[in-house]
Amino acid sequence: MNVREAILTVDETQTSLLEQGPSLIERAARTATVAAADADGVDRDARFPHKAFDAAREQKLLGVMIPVELGGFGASIYDVSDICYTLGRACASTAMIYAMHQTKVACVIRHGHGIPWMETMMRRVARDQWLLASSTTEGQNGGNIRASAAAVDHAGDTVSLVRDATVISYGAEADGLVTIARRATEAAASDQVLLALAKDDYSLKQTQGWETLGMRGTCSTGFELKVDCPTDRVFPEAYDKIHAQTMTPFAHLCWSSAWAGIAAASVARAQAFIRKAARSSGGQMPPAAAHFTAAKMSLAKLRALIAANLDAFARAEHDERALGSLDFQSSITLLKVQASELAVETVMHAMRTTGLSGYRNDGEFTMGRHLRDVLSSPIMINNDRILANAATSTLMSGIPTSLRD
Repeated sequence: MNVREAILTVDETQTSLLEQGPSLIERAARTATVAAADADGVDRDARFPHKAFDAAREQKLLGVMIPVELGGFGASIYDVSDICYTLGRACASTAMIYAMHQTKVACVIRHGHGIPWMETMMRRVARDQWLLASSTTEGQNGGNIRASAAAVDHAGDTVSLVRDATVISYGAEADGLVTIARRATEAAASDQVLLALAKDDYSLKQTQGWETLGMRGTCSTGFELKVDCPTDRVFPEAYDKIHAQTMTPFAHLCWSSAWAGIAAASVARAQAFIRKAARSSGGQMPPAAAHFTAAKMSLAKLRALIAANLDAFARAEHDERALGSLDFQSSITLLKVQASELAVETVMHAMRTTGLSGYRNDGEFTMGRHLRDVLSSPIMINNDRILANAATSTLMSGIPTSLRD
């Protein structure tokens, strides 16, 4: 069998898998229906969205990106971002958990090919619908994930690690964990490796709670993370490469899609409010209708921004030189800043459209949960930190000479 025949066989297998059941967006819509029905309770009680993830597992959504030959659907970044958007319209916590999970899955897929343990993990994600958590925030470093305090300790064919993980979202609910650490005790803080762990490879001791304004269902508590596992849990590639080529692009695209879903949900409520108000007043627009127009414009800009970055990543996805270029890295890094600010702006315009009806917590047009959830976006890896770190690279980047450069 030649290469072309092999590719066609994989494509046919993927098609047959999807033809056996609903499309990915139909699976996402079914999960979103369950998530939406439980979203208020998840927010009120700050509990993990079990019902939504039971549905996601039933719909085989956790392993959609796993290659077909390893049991998944071989879904693209376009597919995954659409799912994040769909879930974001229903329950922000569900969408953000899903976005973080898929970012870790992407790292395993893109940098674990040909490594027996990594391929075993991929199969478990596809077959058993494992949920992967992330441990990147540590000690006093806050969101500076390019410097690690804890180091991997090597002893023969095993490694160990003790990490002050101030945030591990849904850590207690996950089936596995992806974390970063210094390569060795003598390594510099920026000389990092990534580890992909099964639940048996580590233990968690809770050190902090999670009583927050929004994104309450992500259950992003703090833990002492202790790892004792075989050496094959450590990715051979240096983390700086994984960070630039996979972690940052997938995180920023998936997070932004989830935030866009929150924004879209708020605009939908604002639209329903405007229509009801117009019907009750003989077609006359309410005073705050201008804010609805602004909300629609802001949402359109947000969606266009994400779409442009999705296209840019899809073009560069398998080109290491393009992924490492200054222009791509600047754009994909700043996507997080721009998308988070636009998402907050959109929800604020939507709330001002509805006025007191949106401000209330007990009506059909309430937007309290949407606003509280979306306000997490500028401070999740703080925008100020990103802008400060990007100052040098943006200064070096050229100014486009035409609209389509």
